[in-house]
Amino acid sequence: MLRSEPHSHLWPGVPLALASAVLFGASTPLSKILLGSVDPQLLAGLLYVGAGMGLALVHFGRAAVGLPAPEAPLRAADIPWLAAVVLFGGLLGPLLLMLGLARTNAASAALLLNFEGLATMAIAWMAFRENVDRRLFLGALAILAGAAILAWKGQGVALDAGALLVIAACVAWGIDNNLTRKLSSADPLMIALIKGLVAGAANVGIALAQGQAFPSATITAEAAVLGFLGIGVSLVFFILALRHLGTARTAAYFSLAPFVGVLLAIVLLREPLSIRLAVAGALMGFGLWMHLSERHEHEHEHDALEHEHAHRHDAHHQHAHDGPVTEPHSHWHRHDPVLHTHPHYPDLHHRHRHSHG
Repeated sequence: MLRSEPHSHLWPGVPLALASAVLFGASTPLSKILLGSVDPQLLAGLLYVGAGMGLALVHFGRAAVGLPAPEAPLRAADIPWLAAVVLFGGLLGPLLLMLGLARTNAASAALLLNFEGLATMAIAWMAFRENVDRRLFLGALAILAGAAILAWKGQGVALDAGALLVIAACVAWGIDNNLTRKLSSADPLMIALIKGLVAGAANVGIALAQGQAFPSATITAEAAVLGFLGIGVSLVFFILALRHLGTARTAAYFSLAPFVGVLLAIVLLREPLSIRLAVAGALMGFGLWMHLSERHEHEHEHDALEHEHAHRHDAHHQHAHDGPVTEPHSHWHRHDPVLHTHPHYPDLHHRHRHSHG
């Protein structure tokens, strides 16, 4: 029997994006601690290898105990997008971040990571024409103002080499996030698994070829666990959030990550809580609130669409099956044209154009 369940447009995308942010935000100061014992490029590789191996265990464990995997598989057409995601998000992004962390303090680097959200939104808005309304735009400006205050050095804004490397990492991840949107209907665990193993192995191989040596077994294990949670699980949640929120909104909610990083940097690394840091954090917090309080609703028309992804029989999935089914489930299905009004984000079923943003 088909059913239509009312649900908030905030669920489950917003909790998934925030959980992703918390996990990734915690990884920044913890990575800073490990950098005292590991080369930056080798650490970037170990983090992503740890993510890939951890997710591989989850994947094979799922299969071993007979749990269903109701996600759409990756297809041949996805390979070019996946390769680009691995390059920008798995190779360049983490390498640039580790190099930047080695040259700046963890709290400043954590707040500068807000540029990832800005880069992601700018690319989503300009390149992919995703709707960005006034609240989202003003929130982005507040985050940018906070980052500018953070970079203020006496007579002007002076971005040192470490800060510039962190910002470059954010741009790489901004490109990565928008490309990952193309894959968000497929199995997020498999996407993150492949990204972690391929990108991680490449960075580890390059570091070893340059003469770097593996750290102790304890440090290696700590990097692997940190990578599994802070990179792997976080990325799975992020891809699922992309499915429900679209790129710009997921990036907006993900802006919580730097605040988690700053808090841990102050607590664990005894870094000072300066007035400048507090003002920057307040502005970024206001920007995040603007994003959280956004409500997007208007009459919109869905064109006919055929695709595959994990789904339940909700308002957008009213199709018949030959026999009983479990939910969620995944199969190729068709959406007939429909015109209706409800709060929504640019998710898999609401990627329509807007006359203004």
